[in-house]
Amino acid sequence: MNKKSAGILIAALLAGGCAMAQGAPGLVSERSISANAALELATTSLERCRADGYKVTITVLNRHARTAVVISDDGVNPHTVENSLRKAYTAFTTRSPSLDMAKRPQPGLAGFMQLEKITTVEGGLPIFAGKELVGAVGISGAPGGEKDSACAQAGIDKISKSLGG
Repeated sequence: MNKKSAGILIAALLAGGCAMAQGAPGLVSERSISANAALELATTSLERCRADGYKVTITVLNRHARTAVVISDDGVNPHTVENSLRKAYTAFTTRSPSLDMAKRPQPGLAGFMQLEKITTVEGGLPIFAGKELVGAVGISGAPGGEKDSACAQAGIDKISKSLGG
């Protein structure tokens, strides 16, 4: 293999997300939303919902669907904590807005709904860095899932440049 071919191969591997950590072929490097970005997303989403007059809970999940941040506004209903998690988890698992679950045909949807933490309620959005899934956000508490989604999108828009591509 000549130098040009080797350079092209290395560039293709790095561009495809196949970078190896510290040169160890048995390890994989993965990108995830940082705690700072998750907090900024949640704070921006909360500010947007408050400006619209809604008390909500925001849950942001990282690359491994683990909770990075949960913010519950003062006086928010208690069910919003679980509901925001379900929305974020559904968006993460399906790599699409949580509302898209409601559009799935039967009988496949019935089987999928047997899984824990899955919902068909709007308000969960995946978070991408380019085409790579790096997390998800779910919001619950506004009077309608479309309002939850609008607040979530405001948060994603705020951090999108910091996620690169």
